[in-house]
Amino acid sequence: MQLTGGQMVCESLIREGVEVIFGIPGGAILPLYQTLPEYPKLRHILTRHEQGASHAADGYARATGRPGVAFATSGPGATNLVTGITTAYMDSVPMVIVTGQVGRNAIGSDAFQETDITGITLPITKHNYLVMTAEEIPAVINEAFHIASTGRPGPVLVDIPKDVFEEMGEFEYPEKMDLPGYKPTIHGHPNQIRKAAKLIEESERPVILAGHGVIISKAYDQLMELAEKAQIPVVTTFLGIGSFPDDHFLSVGMPGMHGAAYASLAIDQADLLIALGMRFDDRITGDTSKFAVNSKKIHIDIDPSEIGKNIPVDVPIVGDLKPILKALNERVKPTTRVDWVQHVEDLKRDHPLMHERDTDELLPQHIIQQLSELTDGRAIIVTGVGQHQMWAAQHYTFKEQCSLISSGGAGTMGFEVPAAMGAQVGRPDKVVWSIAGDGGFQMTMSELATLAENKIPVKFAIINNGFLGMVRQWQQIFYKKSYVATGYSGNPDFVKLADAFGIYGARVKEKSQVKSAIL
Repeated sequence: MQLTGGQMVCESLIREGVEVIFGIPGGAILPLYQTLPEYPKLRHILTRHEQGASHAADGYARATGRPGVAFATSGPGATNLVTGITTAYMDSVPMVIVTGQVGRNAIGSDAFQETDITGITLPITKHNYLVMTAEEIPAVINEAFHIASTGRPGPVLVDIPKDVFEEMGEFEYPEKMDLPGYKPTIHGHPNQIRKAAKLIEESERPVILAGHGVIISKAYDQLMELAEKAQIPVVTTFLGIGSFPDDHFLSVGMPGMHGAAYASLAIDQADLLIALGMRFDDRITGDTSKFAVNSKKIHIDIDPSEIGKNIPVDVPIVGDLKPILKALNERVKPTTRVDWVQHVEDLKRDHPLMHERDTDELLPQHIIQQLSELTDGRAIIVTGVGQHQMWAAQHYTFKEQCSLISSGGAGTMGFEVPAAMGAQVGRPDKVVWSIAGDGGFQMTMSELATLAENKIPVKFAIINNGFLGMVRQWQQIFYKKSYVATGYSGNPDFVKLADAFGIYGARVKEKSQVKSAIL
């Protein structure tokens, strides 16, 4: 059938199961926006900034496991997406971004709002396209969703000139995928799986290090089976939180720079480290020459470039975690490791996290512990980046799958407001709490208007200490308390700010007020 390029985009999105789009219109993408009323199945949420649109699409994708979608116009509209695209790329989040571009004849002429967004985003997208004819659109959109959501997921950008949106063409949606150069490995090599099972059988002190790949692969049951069958303690990376319930007796928490000493000690004392869907990030390893030197290592990841990149391993397995763990579990024998499991419990007792002091002072840790108790550890928690982020990871007991959404690799302040919005839109059945710092919150707080306008019931806990807390902490530790440019003396009254947006706000100054404010 004959359609315009804009209609082809909408038809293609519907074929891919898209229900929600976050974005802001502008000149170059306006023909696509003018087509949206013809497609009521596509819900468009008008954000207040393109960065908000990209973070909202990210939060939606993490909460649902489906690619998030964002629209923006050319020039500053497209460049405003870059921080959100980078955040998604670093954390392997599937997104499809459609940007408008100046007309084909104007490309390269420095036309109004012309920017080479495919060139700009080349290092931060899994793939990107500049579409030069309308009839290319169905195949490109089809490929974009396939690439974004398979293998190691990531963002894909599709840049379309304004006149291509207006051009008529024959709409034919591909019946099958034909990408001969793109074939991610799914099933691990049987010999490597056998070697891994043998190492597990021979080990006395194994530890699982579960990363974000467990969540991406939805390999929750397979991880649980391996841990319980072979009695292996489970340490989780920051983005691996939510892959294994914190209240399970084999859960050991988060290691590394911002983690628990007992989790790092368990890794250090292990004779076998089983790394699942993680990349040995520097926040976990510290000095790589001193990391887990007492153990042999199994590393399972779908991205072959991550294996051996930072830490040498004994048994590398490339592929998708879910089928690989299923095959591995068939070979692993039921084992009891009473002494080792008890030893890890002793490490927890002897090297506990710094919990709230016995004081009447209102501390952030107390707020997060109360939030954990009152939600029974079953809310979706979305954080920004900084001290509050680490307090949330340390003191909230995450009992449900995929319940922490945060910027890991990029460490993006301002993520907490729009990403929480996207998560709530994607999971309207869940309670979503955004734990925010006063610094990051102010970077994207304009999205409160989007939340209010669309009646999206996200709840915010703003830890307002008047500082860029994590940066100030580094200044305290590493720069002899030279506090340069980290104090805020002009923060708004956040309760009045909430009221200005038509949102209920409560001020908490005493410990006794925390429970009633949360409820």
